Amino acid sequence: MSSYYAYVRNSIFILFTSLFLSLLLPASLSFQISHTEAAPAPIQEVQLTYPASSITLTMDKRLPLTAKLKQSEEVRVAYSSGNTKIARVNSKGVIIPISRGTTNIKVTVTTPGYKGTLSLPVTIKKSTSSAKPVYAAKKVKAAGRTFTVQTVTLPKGMPVTAGLANGKVGATQSLSSIVNKYQAQAGINGTYFEAYGGVPDPYGMIISDGIIEHIGNSGTSIGFTWDGSAVMDTLRVRLLGTVKEDQGRSQNWYVYFVNRTPTKGKTSAVLYTPKRGTNVGFAYGTAVTVRNDKVTKVAKNSNASIPKDGYVLVFTGTEERMAEKFKVGSYVDYNITFNNAAGKKIEWDDVHTAIGAGPRLVTNGKLSVNPTSEGFSSSKILTDSGARSAIAIKKDGSLMLATVSGATMKQWGSIMLKLGAYQAMNMDGGASSGLYVSGKAITSPGRLISNGLVFGNSLVW
Repeated sequence: MSSYYAYVRNSIFILFTSLFLSLLLPASLSFQISHTEAAPAPIQEVQLTYPASSITLTMDKRLPLTAKLKQSEEVRVAYSSGNTKIARVNSKGVIIPISRGTTNIKVTVTTPGYKGTLSLPVTIKKSTSSAKPVYAAKKVKAAGRTFTVQTVTLPKGMPVTAGLANGKVGATQSLSSIVNKYQAQAGINGTYFEAYGGVPDPYGMIISDGIIEHIGNSGTSIGFTWDGSAVMDTLRVRLLGTVKEDQGRSQNWYVYFVNRTPTKGKTSAVLYTPKRGTNVGFAYGTAVTVRNDKVTKVAKNSNASIPKDGYVLVFTGTEERMAEKFKVGSYVDYNITFNNAAGKKIEWDDVHTAIGAGPRLVTNGKLSVNPTSEGFSSSKILTDSGARSAIAIKKDGSLMLATVSGATMKQWGSIMLKLGAYQAMNMDGGASSGLYVSGKAITSPGRLISNGLVFGNSLVW
């Protein structure tokens, strides 16, 4: 019997010992692990250099810092101005003169795990350009008819920017008010927009100061590069991004649109820049606020404020699931690719200003009107006659703005060819058609418009 009790006693001892060790061991391991964690990696210093120790810029010029900025490591940077009354600098590193004087532009590394800064003194001086637009009304015989065409010729490289109504995307204003706001010498209406109710959002592409301000992946676009050249193509843009927590994995995200109001109850993914205004303008979906490449807020059903040093992403419908990837403090990045309608990569990274409308009228000095191939289906574009606006690039690189009171699209292409266009495209027309030069409205739009192209030697950017 004693052996039985001894057996029971030993079994109980073994059981309690096992229970004790099972409780103790994880804690011991946890204690050991917590004391053997690797130390955080040291912050790596990045050398930022620019070919010049200071920059002098005239009022009629903008300057992309990124073109010549050198980095010892490939990192993301943010830009800031010491005095925004002298010069601004946008998220793409474009210095935009505001008034004469001197300030400093600061470049700061934002990629996690890296640090580095560069300060560049910038002096803004008065404009030096003296080129002037030349207006002429011309009689043109084309397609068996004689047309009276209003034209404005501009020298190659004349300063240009996207003229936005009230300075933002999604508003309307008279063409003369837009021209006056930018203190332009010439202006023409731009892309199509919602003119019959609701938010007057554009339909076509808009690039301003090197930043995509609206995506319209149809038709034809004209772009202006930093070297003063103009280009024309069936521009198609794709915007893809990544988001990553400090110790997490990188995840992908995307948007369809930029600065466009999504339909409530429908699926969408939209990016909003400061050119949209102070807030996104509606309160549904999930809004992700990003400042200096970091998520600062995630909110549902919020009319999110748009930061001047960042942007807002809004996901609606089934795309709201994508918003779950974003956590406050996460690092966000995105890239833009430029292709044509055939899917071929095109070199538009150097374009600072662009407006998309269409269809194409002239290509390499030959008539090339084919609106259906560019996605147009309205009879106003395909067959009807109406008031038209167009912009052309001549063989020598100079530009021509033009309007006509009534023509079909094929007639309009023939007219532009007769006027010496080497490349030409149609702009929004009908009641939107407008042309302004040297303080005078040559063609007055019959309604307020959303946007245009403005030219001048003393533009207020």
